[in-house]
Amino acid sequence: MLGPFARPASQAAPARANGLGVAPRPGEGTLAAPAPLDRVIERLEEVVDQETAALRNRTAIDLKDFNNRKSQGLLELNRALRGLDNPPKDRTVTTRLAGLRAKLEVNRTVLETHLAAVHEVATVLADAIRDAESDGTYSPSIGAGGGRL
Repeated sequence: MLGPFARPASQAAPARANGLGVAPRPGEGTLAAPAPLDRVIERLEEVVDQETAALRNRTAIDLKDFNNRKSQGLLELNRALRGLDNPPKDRTVTTRLAGLRAKLEVNRTVLETHLAAVHEVATVLADAIRDAESDGTYSPSIGAGGGRL
């Protein structure tokens, strides 16, 4: 059974002809991150991009599912980075991780905005419920007029 972050074997990246499991990404010349690391970063970027786009478009989403998928992706990223004998000498891995970091920062900002909006709506609803249930008995009064605050 595949986890929520894994791809079926039919969608796996093809084997590389050079035997190193390394292939250049478009526009990067001959330098590339090791294939397993590259695939992990790519899948994690896809999940982050999907969540960010859905939040920006105000699409109803399962935040728990996205959180689980991102957590799984970060776990796989940590494992892939630990699996490297020596970090590649080129800047490709650093560049890819910087791109992922930038996408995560955008995602964090969008999530922060979403959560602030949810908090605001929850506060308005809680106040409306409290006001609807109150008969004014325990409300503070002003002076002898007995008006509510």
